[in-house]
Amino acid sequence: MGRVTSDTTATDAAAQHAPEPPGAPPVWQRRLRRFGFPARPQTDVRARLVPAFPEPSGRLWAVFGAGPDAAARLTRWSGWLGPLLVALFAGVLRFWNLGSPRKVIFDETYYPKDAWSLLQYGYEGTWAKNANDALVGHPPQLLLSPEHSYVVHPPMGKWLIAVGEGLFGMNPFGWRFMVALLGTLSVLLVCRIGRRLMRSTALGCLAGALLAVDGLHFVMSRTALLDLIVMFWVVAAFGCLLVDRDRTRGRLAGALPVGPDGVARPDESVGDRLRLGWRPWRIAAGLSLGLAAATKWNGLYYLAAFALMAVLWDVAARRTAGARHPFRSALRRDALPAFGATVVVALATYLASWSGWIATKGGYYRDWATSPEGRTGAWTWLPDWLRSLWHYQTEVYNFHTGLTTPHTYQSNPWSWLVLGRPVSYFYEDPKVGQDGCTAAEGCAREVLALGTPLLWWAACFALLYVLYRWLFKRDWRAGAIVCGVAAGYLPWFLYQERTIFLFYAVVFVPFLCLALAMMLGAIVGPPGSTERRRTVGAVGAGVLVLLIAWNFIYFYPLYTGMPIPKSAWHHRMWFDTWV
Repeated sequence: MGRVTSDTTATDAAAQHAPEPPGAPPVWQRRLRRFGFPARPQTDVRARLVPAFPEPSGRLWAVFGAGPDAAARLTRWSGWLGPLLVALFAGVLRFWNLGSPRKVIFDETYYPKDAWSLLQYGYEGTWAKNANDALVGHPPQLLLSPEHSYVVHPPMGKWLIAVGEGLFGMNPFGWRFMVALLGTLSVLLVCRIGRRLMRSTALGCLAGALLAVDGLHFVMSRTALLDLIVMFWVVAAFGCLLVDRDRTRGRLAGALPVGPDGVARPDESVGDRLRLGWRPWRIAAGLSLGLAAATKWNGLYYLAAFALMAVLWDVAARRTAGARHPFRSALRRDALPAFGATVVVALATYLASWSGWIATKGGYYRDWATSPEGRTGAWTWLPDWLRSLWHYQTEVYNFHTGLTTPHTYQSNPWSWLVLGRPVSYFYEDPKVGQDGCTAAEGCAREVLALGTPLLWWAACFALLYVLYRWLFKRDWRAGAIVCGVAAGYLPWFLYQERTIFLFYAVVFVPFLCLALAMMLGAIVGPPGSTERRRTVGAVGAGVLVLLIAWNFIYFYPLYTGMPIPKSAWHHRMWFDTWV
């Protein structure tokens, strides 16, 4: 052993205090290696930034008799073919007999009529008291006058309903058409989102299939209410942010230096200083979030939650790329563009949704700024239409926060996940020989906004699983799902005294399905598990999925208003609170 000199001592000391090279393992890992613990394999940072999609196998198509070339093509197309088939299945379910019941059910007394009024005047007019019966009469009558009426939701969702009415007329099929179309497209979106999120076409299609057979989503897809429209835009925004995440992380990965072994290493200058450039998918997300808020105000909670989530994703990406100060770098280079792409774009979209009200003169509060009350104050220098619109928004806010009128079907959000109090949209009890009733005891026809019970109860466990994955495994995918559920669910706990309903939960149902698909994937087992482990897991997961499908079929008559014997209806009322 060589003699220790002052020079070697100085060299060792300098080495101890020298800055660690980017990507070097932490000190505690290097110390563990002295005791025989193996070092982690050096992985390419590019794979950590943007994990590759697993190469699908063509064995499935070979089982169905496809030749090698055909199997290869079908395998390449499976990323779109599978989701499209699931969406087709969902669409057939939702459009089948869409005009039944041929009634104005539940809150269809508001939004389809407002939508037709927007087509005629650009603002919401006034309908006669007997307008509902006249709409479905023989012949139908439109008892609408141009006198403005007070409405408490923004116009975007009603404009979309109006598209179906313009195409097919002012009838149940016409006013439900666009909602059914968006419900079908949301299933396609969830399939593709699940595929990108979990890097598995099978799990993505499973998440979409679960959404297709959820009773609440199904009923809301066949009823002209606004909440499913909010859900569609929220899911669209989530998908856009996922694409933006992959693309921006891909830019970071492409800028990293590559060593002689072909492996990319973290680099401080890239992680801290690289500008991520033009991000059209984030702008598309801001547009979608603006359309959600322009349909109902609960879309604003998703705007806040998703904007924060997107910035945190940028922080994590820069840290992985080698940034020494990822929070500071993200705040300096990403936060302001993110604010503009999401919040500013969303607010501009919200304002644009009021174009019909702004361009006309007959809307409620349209001329408030020119009234004696509106001529006073500190903001009289603003345009009259803007001050009138702002006054309208404050009045609507006061209405929503003060809405405490009791309702038979109102429910506390604590009971939503277990389906404590579903909402009956329509109920009739025809006698034998009436409306297709063939039972001597008489029949019941109901449209009940009830989630598929087994799916929702299983999703409660799935939420616990994704919380575990997020908190203890630092799984960003689980965190994204938790964010999607929390933004649509937790805000309602702030309004315990307000009159609220279970069907508001439809906005986060897609995230429940994604959580359940993730849990089912874990039940099947991770890649590399033994064949026995994966077989047992696949059987268990398959049984649960089949039970959920059976549960949807069992409650299908209550989702569509089909006449069933009174005794069969009673058998489906599993709890007293469902009646």
